[in-house]
Amino acid sequence: MGHEILIVDDEPDIRLLIEGILRDEGYETRLAGDSDSAISAFRARRPSLVILDVWLQGSRLDGLGILQAIQGEEPAVPTIMISGHGTIETAVAALQHGAYDFIEKPFQSDRLLLVVRRALEASRLARENAELRLRAGPEAVLFGDSSVIAGVRSQIERVAPSGSRVLISGAAGSGKEVAGRMIHARSRRAEGPFIALNCATLAPGRFEEELFGIEGAADGAGRRTGVLERAHGGTLLLDEVSDMPIETQGKIVRALQDQSFERVGGSTRVKVDVRVLAATNRDLQEAIAAGRFREDLYYRLAVVPLRVPSLRERREDIPGLARLFLHRAAENAGLPLRELSGDAIAALQSYDWPGNARELRNLMERLLIMMPGNGSDPIRAEMLPPSVGQGAPALLKFDPAADVMGLPLREARDLFETQYLQAQLLRFGGNISRTAGFVGMERSALHRKLKQLGVTSEDRGGG
Repeated sequence: MGHEILIVDDEPDIRLLIEGILRDEGYETRLAGDSDSAISAFRARRPSLVILDVWLQGSRLDGLGILQAIQGEEPAVPTIMISGHGTIETAVAALQHGAYDFIEKPFQSDRLLLVVRRALEASRLARENAELRLRAGPEAVLFGDSSVIAGVRSQIERVAPSGSRVLISGAAGSGKEVAGRMIHARSRRAEGPFIALNCATLAPGRFEEELFGIEGAADGAGRRTGVLERAHGGTLLLDEVSDMPIETQGKIVRALQDQSFERVGGSTRVKVDVRVLAATNRDLQEAIAAGRFREDLYYRLAVVPLRVPSLRERREDIPGLARLFLHRAAENAGLPLRELSGDAIAALQSYDWPGNARELRNLMERLLIMMPGNGSDPIRAEMLPPSVGQGAPALLKFDPAADVMGLPLREARDLFETQYLQAQLLRFGGNISRTAGFVGMERSALHRKLKQLGVTSEDRGGG
């Protein structure tokens, strides 16, 4: 989506001149000639930037007054002040009140366009930095080499540029928000804001205020913008959308249809241009049948369905993810990086991870910080929590004195090979080709060996 710029000047010729310059560069524009129309236009739909004249003849507020009103409501929107009667004092006052820059009339079009580009870029960087501060290190890519996660990435690449609404389903912690961020980053709205609203964390009574904002008093005091308005020009992710109150669902249906809404306590419809994504870890069809979710909302959100697989469906990605999380935890904590031993990796791959990638990330961070021993010592299977290691292949808990020494050589060898190949199949998610490559066997020879030992690749997650 292109940037939209609000031009405020009491001279029609100047407004049209600036509009022509900006439109030639691909910007969208709106025009206003006085303070009331300027503030009304600003509140109806947030622009990307405001170009504002200091002196407005016959206007209730001058440019500095409008600047203060704008900054009070949405300080993230940059403002460029212009004036044909500028003084150093006026320029300083404008900058002190939050203006990005001050340009004297008459100005060169190249100078105006340069300042506009810089202001928009500064706004984008400030927005990204604010988001990073609020959400330290948000994931931006679904990591992994498994075929299932590669398929999800391929779907995202296709749907992202389309602008269609996407319903992202998957278990808690599987990476639904990461998928939403990937869609946004690869869309035409990538330079706009990405805002995630977790519907499960809001009290029903506060939901509409958070979504639509509050109108407040007539003079603007107490006005607060909602996430729909803050996401204008970008993407809004409604996370765990099944927890949205049924009363609010009807209002969001209309907002999606009209791309407009009324703030709580207001009567003016606010127009926005927002791509809405939704995410859920529940079966929305069941919720519809139970009367907890509106069918019309479901079909508006689920234009393109996208499912993010759970971690146990892509076990071959676990070693890479674990190492990635260890590396990030070491960087954040300023600690030396520790390696994972082979038995620890196999144990991690044997666990079902009900908390998915989020649980794995938390465990890696905890191990790095809390685990005793030298920083160069690897993390071994016995150092993992019992809940993680208890389902590991028997090979990891092998007691040579008890299990092997009383067996004939052939039986001991078969026992070892069985447990070893079970562990390797688990490591590679049941993929015969990758397992064969790792253990140093031809694919056909591995098939024969597995058949001889009675080990099936299907039991380990696929062939």
